[in-house]
Amino acid sequence: MIQLRKFKQLVAFLLLGLLTSWIVSCSTGTKQTTSGAATVEFWTMQLQPQFTDYFKNLIANFESQNSGIKVNWVDIPWAAMENKILTAVSAKTPPDVVNLNPSFASQLAGRNAWLDLDGKVSNDVRSSYLPNIWKASTLNGKSFGIPWYLTTRLTIYNTDLLKQAGINKPPVTYAELAQAAQQIKDKTGKYAFFVTFVPQDSGEVLESFVQMGVTLIDAEGKAAFNSAPGKAAFQYWVDLYKKGLLPKEALTQGHRHAIDLYQSGETAFLASGPEFLKTIANNAPKIAQASGIAPQVTGDTGKKNVAVMNIVIPRDTKQPDSAVKFALFLTNDENQLSFAKVADVLPSTVKALSNSYFKDVPANASTLEKARVITAKELQQAEILTPTLKDFNKLQKAVYENLQAAMLGQKTVDKAVEDAAQQWDQR
Repeated sequence: MIQLRKFKQLVAFLLLGLLTSWIVSCSTGTKQTTSGAATVEFWTMQLQPQFTDYFKNLIANFESQNSGIKVNWVDIPWAAMENKILTAVSAKTPPDVVNLNPSFASQLAGRNAWLDLDGKVSNDVRSSYLPNIWKASTLNGKSFGIPWYLTTRLTIYNTDLLKQAGINKPPVTYAELAQAAQQIKDKTGKYAFFVTFVPQDSGEVLESFVQMGVTLIDAEGKAAFNSAPGKAAFQYWVDLYKKGLLPKEALTQGHRHAIDLYQSGETAFLASGPEFLKTIANNAPKIAQASGIAPQVTGDTGKKNVAVMNIVIPRDTKQPDSAVKFALFLTNDENQLSFAKVADVLPSTVKALSNSYFKDVPANASTLEKARVITAKELQQAEILTPTLKDFNKLQKAVYENLQAAMLGQKTVDKAVEDAAQQWDQR
């Protein structure tokens, strides 16, 4: 399923069971076909059956151009990927090419799990990717991944609810969003939106801090959010919750709940990727008909989020050169443009993104076609808003847990910010 961090996050499964280890070690390892050709094992996250034909054709094209290499494609369920790759890497029986996201991949990059690509990918090839997006797969100055597909968030909004609330246009900033939330609750009794504060789920709230002007981490890796902007960001979310403008389940339910509430007509706004427009159309056609789209909400900085899917190559691969060759083929201009068209995502190469497909739409364009142009344009301001850290999950946990405590009145905002910073610095 195409979902990014939204773009965004994987559920963490960090306990490695002996049974799982045995299963993975038996299913992977050195790969050699009976004909003597090397076999590259390629893992993706929940892309079957929707994109089965696409990958079968891509793999066939690659194999026809590289007669000494075969590709074995293995699709892993979204929620199982972390557990399986952790187990495989620990057992030193990893696949050769893996589809992850920079947030999780950076945690294993900190353990030296991935092949250093700086010596494997030439500067010319590297320059074909969007520079800011390539940077998302670097840690301590070393490249551990190759960018693949991207998504940026949209504001999907229910025009009927906005009309009932007397709101003429969707909010552009978080300040406007808070005003709209109050107006929608007063006039309709419904919530404006849902966002999750579950530590293991989406990092959208942490990204909002950066959009509001908060520096999360300083150059030495210490907490930098115990500041006036940091306290203001904490206060923003605490105020919304205490005023009853956020559903109480924001503390317990993940990002998927936001989609459920929007589809059922219980919220006016959904911050998500354009790929969910199809989901809404299938599950709630009446809501889809009433839906409009606008650029994502941001803070005074004007910064926009982008979620990245990347490709990594385990350091223990038995055929690094073949793995790199396939990874670069998968993510080249032609194949990125092709995949973007079938998956309603954005490419991470400069040439593919400059294609007219992302700039021009017919006068009678569908909502999804309009969304493509809006999100492609957002990439000009988009960046990975949160830092690439091997223990980023601990930063999100510290902030979210203390933010929840302040929302529930268990701590003052000042104390919550102070405790979150201390929890990170003393991890």
